[in-house]
Amino acid sequence: MIGLGTIINTVAIIAGGALGVILKKGIPERFKNTIMQAIGLAVVIVGLSGALQGIYSVTGSKLDRNYITGMILSLVIGSLLGEAIKIEDKLDRLGEWFQQRFSKGESAFAKGFVTASLVYCVGAMAIVGSLEDGLYGKIDILLAKSMLDGISAIVFAATLGIGVAFSALPVLGYQGLITLAAGLLKPLLTDAVVSQMSIVGSILIMAIGFSILEIKKFKVGNMLPSIFMPLIYALVYSLIF
Repeated sequence: MIGLGTIINTVAIIAGGALGVILKKGIPERFKNTIMQAIGLAVVIVGLSGALQGIYSVTGSKLDRNYITGMILSLVIGSLLGEAIKIEDKLDRLGEWFQQRFSKGESAFAKGFVTASLVYCVGAMAIVGSLEDGLYGKIDILLAKSMLDGISAIVFAATLGIGVAFSALPVLGYQGLITLAAGLLKPLLTDAVVSQMSIVGSILIMAIGFSILEIKKFKVGNMLPSIFMPLIYALVYSLIF
């Protein structure tokens, strides 16, 4: 069944978020702060390792770099596009809309919603897993992602609240659209294109980690179009040449 992986992923986030909210009151504030710092460090490492794995390759005894120019162009052009559309502001407003209707007393709702949505959507596993689901019906990557997201949702929700559980909705829409589009875009989704999309996604994951650690606040939402720039380049190239 096409899309099954994303459905499982969505359920895992909701379940993990709900469990985290139940556990929230039993965790002292100082423990919550330490947990968030640990998550931030882990997110940075996950993003860094994914980016380096895609950029560097070994040829014989030589270390080669790949896709550097494409990565830079994707980040710059995609960020400009996202800034023009104001994606981050729209995510914040969506989180506030959910808060007003479902959790009026929780001021951290929007932060939990936006933070978790970005963490769960921009990683390489979300992109590659959704593409494999749509192209081949394989859900191995999304199953692994579901386990990781479910566990992290418990920790996120225990510190940031019920907004984390609602991040399952953007995940459902985002990964679902990629899965559905994969079949139509199959001729363009070469290994090089998928690799470049994964590299950019990993860099954005790193930016989320820095934001969680409060080292630097990045507007990662506005950078989301960067992930799809390699695919757009491939589409334009196929139309011209």
